[in-house]
Amino acid sequence: MSIQLIFEALSSPVRRKILAYVAHHELSAGEIAARFDMSKPSISQHLQLLEHAGLVRSEKRGKFVYYRQMPDTLASTLTGFVQEICPVGRPIRRESKALAKKAQGAKGGKAKVPAAKPKVAGATAAKTAAKTARTRAIKVKAQNMA
Repeated sequence: MSIQLIFEALSSPVRRKILAYVAHHELSAGEIAARFDMSKPSISQHLQLLEHAGLVRSEKRGKFVYYRQMPDTLASTLTGFVQEICPVGRPIRRESKALAKKAQGAKGGKAKVPAAKPKVAGATAAKTAAKTARTRAIKVKAQNMA
């Protein structure tokens, strides 16, 4: 893992969103892909780059590959910081935290990933939240320029 790979991985908005989604809760590759308007092979390439940079780890279970952000590394600390100041990453990270709490409560303290794909409404809500955050950021930027 080199610093160059980490910054290359963090340079893409798609990869930063993926990191936000897996910040608190592991997701399968299919669940991650369902949250984007991209092909699954494109998402797979992003996930491979993130794994190669040491930002996420994967675990194959049956037919599915699950991804989780690597805990306790400088890279994950930097990623968390970037996501907190990023208007797009903040709501996605909150969604990840809520999924983790929900899974923890449903399983009596053990956080496990649901096998089912996420509901389309959840993915749509995340996209709407991201779009709202981008719109707000643009408005704030326009007000600052005026």
